[in-house]
Amino acid sequence: MTQLWFSPPVPVRTDRDGVACNVDSVEDAAEQLVKWTRRGPKWNKAVRVCVAALAGELTAEDVRIAFKAAAKEEKMLFPPRS
Repeated sequence: MTQLWFSPPVPVRTDRDGVACNVDSVEDAAEQLVKWTRRGPKWNKAVRVCVAALAGELTAEDVRIAFKAAAKEEKMLFPPRS
């Protein structure tokens, strides 16, 4: 399967304090989303957008936008926003 890349990457927090993970593909975004314990409305939308992109119905850029919104909502965007 071809990886669906987007740019710029979305930096998200990891379980290691002060360490970010730069997410730059649909597959990486989906992998990160399933790790998060908080799952609000934007998380749900990001998951749906990932599935649609993997099915060829949406673009990787659509995923980047939805994933970044979910990361911000779940306070996973790095660096943490106050």
